Amino acid sequence: MTSTEAAEDTDALTIGRRIRQLRTAQGMTLEELATAVDRAPSQLSMIETGKREPKLTQLQAIARALGVTIDALLEGEPLDERSSLEVALERAMKGQTFRALGIDPFRIAKTVPTDALKAMLALHGEIDRLRDERAATPEEARRANVELRHLMRRQDNHFADLEAKASEILAAVGHPGGPLTQRTASEIAAYLGFTLHYAPDLPQTTRSVADLAHGRLYLSSSVPAKGDARTAVLQALSSRILGHAEPRSYAEFLRQRVETNYLTGALLIPEAHVVPTLKDAKQRRAISIEDLRDAYSVSYETAAHRFTNLATRHLDIPVHFLKVHESGTITKAYENDDVNFPTDRLGAIEGQMCCRRWTSRVVFDEDDRFNPYYQYTDTGNGTYWCTARVEASSEGLHSVSVGVRFDDTKWFVGRDTPHRGVSKHSVEVCCRRAPAELEGRWREQSWPNVKTPRTLLATLPTGAFPGVDTTDVYEFLEAHAPR
Repeated sequence: MTSTEAAEDTDALTIGRRIRQLRTAQGMTLEELATAVDRAPSQLSMIETGKREPKLTQLQAIARALGVTIDALLEGEPLDERSSLEVALERAMKGQTFRALGIDPFRIAKTVPTDALKAMLALHGEIDRLRDERAATPEEARRANVELRHLMRRQDNHFADLEAKASEILAAVGHPGGPLTQRTASEIAAYLGFTLHYAPDLPQTTRSVADLAHGRLYLSSSVPAKGDARTAVLQALSSRILGHAEPRSYAEFLRQRVETNYLTGALLIPEAHVVPTLKDAKQRRAISIEDLRDAYSVSYETAAHRFTNLATRHLDIPVHFLKVHESGTITKAYENDDVNFPTDRLGAIEGQMCCRRWTSRVVFDEDDRFNPYYQYTDTGNGTYWCTARVEASSEGLHSVSVGVRFDDTKWFVGRDTPHRGVSKHSVEVCCRRAPAELEGRWREQSWPNVKTPRTLLATLPTGAFPGVDTTDVYEFLEAHAPR
């Protein structure tokens, strides 16, 4: 490599620090070196601080004045610790993290302690690490989701600590059991030190906003028209009940979301009150997700979720749960009954296409949306029975289904259904590939324009609270805070 090529490949900041290091080692002042190379001290200072890239002729003159070769400036010994720290911090100040924090670059004076430089670089590195964790890649998010599902399976989707917390809160407000009223939800809020406020301008990226400074919980004024107002209140309060801190990773964000939804379900359908009812229904061979929904005035999805929390632990019934978008994409899944759902190479079920012959897909073709749909499905891993319903959401229609192995069907209403199907849903040739005749006729003669679901691209936003525009939240709180 020629000297010119070396100069182009070497960072101006490093060259400048190396010049200063050699100069100070020889006891030469900036003014003395500037005089020797016939340059103003201010010009040489800009070279030493890396603010000006020296020309090759200038480097040759500086090298002669310092009594070294030009290679000593370009490829010499490593910088000393102080110079290395200064170079690293100056590079950091030019990077994205400092800009994102609104910190303008500053001159690193000699009086700044070396320990202070180390501390600033350590903080910069930690901020970068947290930003990388929060900006989870699809693979990282799927891996975190798989690990969380494995935890849920090991515990039969039953979290005793959350059940105990729900019991504690309900006892504190004197809830006798049965359906939780809106007034009781308001009493829980008051017990936790919050007043409820409905606002028409709630930030679009939020379901609720808690003003911790003033004990105010804001909800959208359109919530009662869209869904269960109790659920919105309890979900907002659950994070406070559980003492959640700002999530430090996508895995922690997922875990907090599961805990929040679980505690909300446990408050709406208290364990101590519902388990005797479920045991009685099992004894009568009349378990019904619809009956559970109606008894506690909750959505079908909430009832189905809650059943999976309690079925294995209290009824000794392994179960599976699926939520499937009308496009066929699995959006939520749980199983501990050996059902063999399709997965990616990481083991993630969410995001996979559900078999079109499985109950969760077949139910979309049913005209009767008033009554539940039941179906037996033969698989390569045995026969399963499922009950399913279709529900509307802001993202379109979804089916929600709960299923069990054939041997446990005897405990459920709907076991006498005549509907049967055959699914090898973990095998691609089952239905994820078109029949050979159709594929042969159309594969080279078609070109669909993919309609990518908005939720697919919005699954992994960055930030401490993925998907939330914090500027909107802070401006909202500023506008609504009591004066």
